Amino acid sequence: MKAVDYTVGWICTVQAEYVVACELLDEVHPQLPTTSLQDENVYTFGRMSDHDVVIACLPKGRCGLTSAASVAKDMMRSFSQIRFGLMVGIGGGAPSEKHDIRLGDVVVSSPVKRAGGVIHYEFGKTIQDKKFERTGSLNAPPPFLLAALIKLGALHERNGHGIAKAIEKMVALNPRLKNKYQQPDCELDRLYKATYVHAEDGQECQVVCDTDTSRLIERKPRGTNQDNPAIHYGLIASADRLMRDATVREIVAKEEEVLCFEMEAAGLMNHFRCVVIRGICNYSDTHKNDIWQGYAAATAAAYAKELLCVIPGREVDHTQTALRMTREKGK
Repeated sequence: MKAVDYTVGWICTVQAEYVVACELLDEVHPQLPTTSLQDENVYTFGRMSDHDVVIACLPKGRCGLTSAASVAKDMMRSFSQIRFGLMVGIGGGAPSEKHDIRLGDVVVSSPVKRAGGVIHYEFGKTIQDKKFERTGSLNAPPPFLLAALIKLGALHERNGHGIAKAIEKMVALNPRLKNKYQQPDCELDRLYKATYVHAEDGQECQVVCDTDTSRLIERKPRGTNQDNPAIHYGLIASADRLMRDATVREIVAKEEEVLCFEMEAAGLMNHFRCVVIRGICNYSDTHKNDIWQGYAAATAAAYAKELLCVIPGREVDHTQTALRMTREKGK
């Protein structure tokens, strides 16, 4: 394999996301030298379905918009034939009456009204007033990716998805991953009312937080005819700050129809044409914990693999490269 053979760029933020991306490859390829001396990324190469994929992860401890943009730019320079990207990993959910988002569910960036799928926001000094400020308009994924989202969504509606089975197969083939990446007990999926703040910093939520029904939002178990995890399509809100305020979360979910919060995608959308896929590992509140991170990373990666399976490799070969499109938009 040569650098010019790789047409899909897959970007992760943290190690758990990187692990499942590599595990879900159908075939692992030998290492290749980068073609750019300025490229500081470390890559894993392989095949998923019809596609030759190059995977990179943000440097350890370097999350955020700037770091994501830097990784994407280096990747495009070294692998000039990349046609599109996937930003795959974990995020904080924004459940509402309209959107029954639960831990382990997957949110996929998709255009809503005038927004392209990802919105960039900043709170700054206005956070005490609970004011949401959108700071920029970001590009939507390319049309052929949006068409693929429709096709995959239709297949899921008709036949369901294979995300749970893919994760079961992954941990069966590599039992070392079982404890971290299999689905946690559903009783640990607790959505607290926005007014209830985590009881004690540094302590696990299931140990110190009140489970009295007056603190929790009651939700019915999903039925046997419902997908679990569920897939949600809509807006993802992105900023350099971690969202941990349930009151603000509810305002943004209502006013902007945001489904998920994260910290990297806004650094990519105008420079690296991609779709953002987030597994929900918390509810963007003070009750954040690490219990669901591995499973959420796995559900997002399993969805991304299913997406690649509905995109013919030959169709991608005839599309414009991501690097060329970026340069043309910059003129």
